[in-house]
Amino acid sequence: MPWAIVFVLVIVTLNALSMAFGSWALLQENYSKQEHNQDLLMPMDTAWFVALFCSGMAALQIVCVLLARKRRLWVNAVLAVCLIFVALATVVGFLASLLAGAPSLAMLVLFGIDVVAVWMLLGDSAGHWFSVRGSAPTSLQG
Repeated sequence: MPWAIVFVLVIVTLNALSMAFGSWALLQENYSKQEHNQDLLMPMDTAWFVALFCSGMAALQIVCVLLARKRRLWVNAVLAVCLIFVALATVVGFLASLLAGAPSLAMLVLFGIDVVAVWMLLGDSAGHWFSVRGSAPTSLQG
């Protein structure tokens, strides 16, 4: 397996684990605020939706990482879509930190790493790695 694909799979795995952990941390923080009669971070229905969506996306990413050795084109497509989604979310996080007046350099660095991972995933080596090999052509001799 090329090192570029290993790099992408590691980045996707880290994104998936942080997404799953962060979504459930959001729920726990909301429940904690509710117990102490404080304002919630977001309405409980929305928090549950975000947690389930992020956990489902994290599970899909982990399945794709586990199936990456099978060299299926749909795995490449799902990984690319997930990485693009994460990169866009990172940009939104960075812009939100700018608007709050405390620019987050960490979000900018994470965005750069995600962009490099998308570029590697959509590059030539990834296209070769994930392509499904067809059977050898047979020649008919008359």
